[in-house]
Amino acid sequence: MPTAPHPQNTDELYRALQENDRRPYGRTRTVTAEELVDAAEQFAEPRPLVHALFALQKAYNYGSEPRKSPVVFARVLTLFDEQPDVFDERLRHTLFWRFKWVAVALLALPEIPLASLRQWLTEMRDRYEKADLELQPYYGQAYHLAAHIGEDTDLAYELWAGRTRTKLSDCEACEICERALYHLAAGDDERALRIWEPVLAGKESCQEEPARSVSYALLPLLRTGRTDRARELHLTGYRACRRNPAMSGEVGRHLEFCALTGNEARGLELLAENRSLFDDVDSPLDLVGFLTGVEVLLQRVELLGHGDLPAAGYAGRTWTVAGLRAEVRGRAADLAARFDARNATTAHTDRRTARLDRAPLLDALELTLRARGLDDVAPAVVPSASATAVPESLAELILRARESEKQGHPDATACWARLRTLVAAPGYAHPDDPAVGPLEHLRADLLADEAGQVGEKDEFDKAAALWEEAANLYDEAGAPGHAALARACALLPTGDVPAEGGDGAEAKAAALTAAYAALVRLQAETPDLAPYQEARVLRLRASALGLRLQETRDEEHIAPVLAEVDLLLAFATRHDITGQVSGAHLLRASTHALSGDLPTAVTEIDALLDRLRADGPAWHLPRTLGLRGRLRLGLGDAQAAHADLAEGLRLAADWPSDSGGTARLHGDLAQACLRLGRPDEALRHLSRSAELDLRHGSRTDAFCTYGNAAQLSLELGRVEDCIALLDSLLTEPDVAAGQLDDRLVAQLRLYRARALHAGEDLKAATAEFAALAAESAGWDDDPGSHAMIAAETAVLLAESGEFGRAREAADQALAAHARAPRYEQLSSCLRELARLQTQRQGAEGLADALAVLADAGRVADEARAAEFEARDRSLDSALAYEHGRVNAYAGEYETALAALDRALTLLGEPGPDDGHAGEWAECVRLASVVEGLYLERPAPALTRLDAAISRLTPLGHTEETESLASLAAQLRDEG
Repeated sequence: MPTAPHPQNTDELYRALQENDRRPYGRTRTVTAEELVDAAEQFAEPRPLVHALFALQKAYNYGSEPRKSPVVFARVLTLFDEQPDVFDERLRHTLFWRFKWVAVALLALPEIPLASLRQWLTEMRDRYEKADLELQPYYGQAYHLAAHIGEDTDLAYELWAGRTRTKLSDCEACEICERALYHLAAGDDERALRIWEPVLAGKESCQEEPARSVSYALLPLLRTGRTDRARELHLTGYRACRRNPAMSGEVGRHLEFCALTGNEARGLELLAENRSLFDDVDSPLDLVGFLTGVEVLLQRVELLGHGDLPAAGYAGRTWTVAGLRAEVRGRAADLAARFDARNATTAHTDRRTARLDRAPLLDALELTLRARGLDDVAPAVVPSASATAVPESLAELILRARESEKQGHPDATACWARLRTLVAAPGYAHPDDPAVGPLEHLRADLLADEAGQVGEKDEFDKAAALWEEAANLYDEAGAPGHAALARACALLPTGDVPAEGGDGAEAKAAALTAAYAALVRLQAETPDLAPYQEARVLRLRASALGLRLQETRDEEHIAPVLAEVDLLLAFATRHDITGQVSGAHLLRASTHALSGDLPTAVTEIDALLDRLRADGPAWHLPRTLGLRGRLRLGLGDAQAAHADLAEGLRLAADWPSDSGGTARLHGDLAQACLRLGRPDEALRHLSRSAELDLRHGSRTDAFCTYGNAAQLSLELGRVEDCIALLDSLLTEPDVAAGQLDDRLVAQLRLYRARALHAGEDLKAATAEFAALAAESAGWDDDPGSHAMIAAETAVLLAESGEFGRAREAADQALAAHARAPRYEQLSSCLRELARLQTQRQGAEGLADALAVLADAGRVADEARAAEFEARDRSLDSALAYEHGRVNAYAGEYETALAALDRALTLLGEPGPDDGHAGEWAECVRLASVVEGLYLERPAPALTRLDAAISRLTPLGHTEETESLASLAAQLRDEG
C-alpha cells in the first residue's frame, strides 16, 4: 500500500525525496524510497531516477539491509556507464563515494565469496584509476577487508594510513575510529584513546560517529582507569544508537559494558528496550556483534545465579535468561563460523571467544541514578525474619505469625508470606491442631495481612473490602474478637474515601468523624475483646481523629485527639502492651506537630526514644528517629535532622526493608541533604527511596519521587543522568501499557523533553514537546498545564526555525491561558518567540514579531489588572526591553532606542540591595550599543555609560559594571 501520494512531475518527486530524507531510518523511510524509485521511472529524463536510486541505497545502508544496497548501486552504475552526462559533479562524487558502501555491504554477508569481495575492490580500483582519482579510499577498503579476515592487517594498515586523505576518503571521524581500532587490536589502549579523543570529545562527527567510537572505547577507558569518562560516554553513546538496526553492534557493546561493570540489571533493561533488533537486523555481521554482546550479558546474569529471570528475546515466545542465552549462543556461533568458513580463518570465532572470556572489570560502577541489582528486577520476595529463621513446622509457623502480628513484630511479614505460598500450593493439608484452629481462621489471617499491605499503598477501598472479607471468615471460624477487630480496621480506610460529590477536606473530615463514631460503637458492642485487640481499636480511634486534624488543622480538633491518645496510653500501660505504648507517644508527638508546637513534639519524641532504647520494641526506633528528623527539619536544624535520619536508616537495616519506613527515611534524608547543600547525596537518597517504593508496590509514590530526582539532576546540570533515568522509567511495563496515571507519565515526559533541550537535542526535544502539547490540549480540567506546555513547545519550534508552527502553539497557549492564567510563562514565551524570529529573519520577521509582542502586551495588561506580581522580572519592563532588542535585530534602531529608554524608565535606577541591577545594566548596555555603534552617536552613548558606571560602582554592583566599562572602552577606541 503506498505510503505517500504518487508524484506527478519531477518537482513533486524532488519534494517527496526531500521530505523522506527528513524521516528517521527504518521501514517507513525505506518503503517510501522504494515507491519513489518506481515513481521516478515514469519520467523520461534519467536524472530524477538517479537521485531516487541514491536515496534508496542510503535507506538500505543505514537501515541495516546490506543485501539490497549493491543491487541498487548496480543500477546506478549501469546508468553511469550508459549516460555519463546525466551525472553532474555532485552525482559523480556520490557515485564514487558509494563504491565504499557496496564494499562494506558485501563484507557483511557471509554468503558472498571472498573472491567476489576482492573482485569488487579491484573494480573499485580500476574505476578510480580510470577517473584519475587518488587511491587512498581504495586502500581504506582493502584494510577493512584485511581487518575483517584477520590476516595481513599491518601491511594493509600502512598502505592506507600512510596515504594523504582525498575528497573521497571516509570522513575524519570514521578514519579516526579505524586507526584507533587498529591500535586497540594490538593491545595499546592508551594510544587508541589518544587517537579517539577528537571524536569522543565531539570535535569530529558524522552519521555514525561518535556513537560507534564510543561503543568501542568504553572498555579501554575502564582498563585505563577513566571510569567517570566511561560512564559519561555510555549514557550519551547508548542514547545515540538504541533501537537502531544499523547500530546493533554498538548496542551489543553497551550491553557488554553493563555486564562487565556490575550493571547486569541495567543491561537486561536495555536489552528489553532493544528487543526489536533480534528481528530487524538484516546484516549478519552486525547481528553477530549484537548477539555476542547479548550473550556476554546473559552469561554474566546466569553465572550470578539468575538464569531463571525473564529476558526479552525473539518474538513469539517468553524467554528466561538461561533459555535465551542458549538460543543466542547457537545463532551467534553459527554466524561466526560462516564468516570464518568464507574467510578461511578463525578470526570471528576467536573474537567472540575473547569477548565471552572477559572477566568483569569492576564489581560495581554506578551508571545511572537508578542503580539496581538483579535482586531488584527479580520478582519481589519478602525478606526472611531478621531475628530468627521462619519455623519449618506448619503449626509452629502459624502460631509464630499470629504472635508476631499481635506484637506488631516485623517478622510477621515473612511468616505470612511463607504461609500464603504454602496454603496456595496444591494438596495443602491444614494442621489438625486446636491451638491453630480451622483453615478459615488462617485464610482470614492472610486476608487481614493483605489488607494491611494494600492500605499502606493508599488503596483504601480495596483494603476496606479485604478487611470485611476477613471479618466474615473470622465469624465462620468462631473468632468474634478477630472479626470485630477486622471490621474496626475496615472503618478507617472507609474514612479516607469520602463519598462522591464531597467537598474535599470538609467531606473527608466528616467521613473520618463518622468512622470514629462507628469505632466507638463497635467497641461498646464488643465487650469480650482481648486486651491487645482493644488496644488496637483504641489506636484506630485516635488515628481517625488524628487524620481529621491533619485534614482540617482546626484547633478544636486537637483536644479530642490528645484525649483519645491518653486513653490508649493508659490502657496499653495497664496491660503492658509495649508496642501500643510506643504508638501512643508517637501519636501524641504527631498531634503536637500538627498543631504547630514542634518543640513540644520533639520533647515527646526524645522521651520516647529513651524508652525505646531501654525497653523496646527496637523495631520502632527507625520510624521514631525518622519523625524526630522531620520535626528538626521543620525547626530548621538540618544537621541534627540528618543525624537522626541517618541513624534511623542504619537501624532500619536490622529489619525487613518495608518495616521501618526505609523508603520514607531515604526521602527525608534527601531533603536534609538539600538543606545542607549536598545535592549529589540527596539524589542518591531520592533514587533509593523511589526504588524501595517500586519494590514494595507503591508505584505512584515511586514515580513521583523519581520525577523529583530527575528534576533535581536537571537543575544540577546532570543532563545525561536525567535523560537516562527518565528513559528507564518510561520503558517500565506499566507505563508502556498505560496503567500508570497519565498525568504523572506526562510530567515525566515533560522533564525528559526539558532535559533533551538542555542537552541540545533540539529535534528530539521539539518532537516530545509537540506530542505533549497535543495530548494536554484535551486536559479540560487542567488548562494551565496545557498553557505552560504549549508555550514551551512554541519556543522550541521557534528555535528550530518553524515559526508558523511556533505561532500556532503560542495561540494554543494563549487560549488555555485565558481559562487558567499563566502570566509569567506566557509573557516569557511570547517575548522569546519574537526575539528568535527577528534574530533569524531580521527585518523580514519584524511584523510577525511585533504581533507576538502585542500579545505579550495584552498578557502584561491582564496581569496588571489582576494585581499579579511576577517572581522575577517585571512583565512591563521585560516587554519594553524586548521591543528594543527585536527592533534592533530588524535594523529599526531609533525605535529600538526609544523602547530601551522606556524599559529604563520602568525599571528606575537601582539601589544598593536592588535585585534588578543586572537587568538595568543590560538595558543601558544594549541602548549604548544601539546608540553608539549602530546609530553612530558615540558621545551620548558614552555619557549614558559613564553615568551608569558612576551609579553602580558606589552601590557595590561591580560585576554589572564590567560589560559597561568594556563597551565604553570600545567606543573610545573607535572614536
